[in-house]
Amino acid sequence: MPISTPTVLAVDQRLLILLRRWLQAVAPEEGCALLLGSREPGGCWRLQRLWPCCNCWPRPQQRHRRFAVDPREQLQAQRWGRARGLELLGVAHSHPASAPRPSATDCRLCLAPALMVIQGPEGWPQAWWLPQQDAQPQPLPWRMGD
Repeated sequence: MPISTPTVLAVDQRLLILLRRWLQAVAPEEGCALLLGSREPGGCWRLQRLWPCCNCWPRPQQRHRRFAVDPREQLQAQRWGRARGLELLGVAHSHPASAPRPSATDCRLCLAPALMVIQGPEGWPQAWWLPQQDAQPQPLPWRMGD
């Protein structure tokens, strides 16, 4: 099934608070989590579950500015979600010392099209859509309270 382009990311505020806390809890390393939910008609992607992950970047001394999700963990999350009618929507990670926007490294290492949610050192996470490789990431608005 082709991936539709999201226009808004719907989320319950409690889930967003949990995501923020998880990503900040592992500072000064970058935290990461998988985002599970559903794609609805009209471009609304509904975030329904988080799958917190360990940062398994191969060089531990670089984990303060790099992250990697263990592929086995991703497969487990996908299986768990599929059994509950959910799909893997994207990945969240933190930037403990920089703005919550995709870095050049984030864009280079991700497999587009992709949904990224990034938590900066302060404030709320920001959602981004990367439509294709070498394209500018597009900010996605949140719709709260669903």
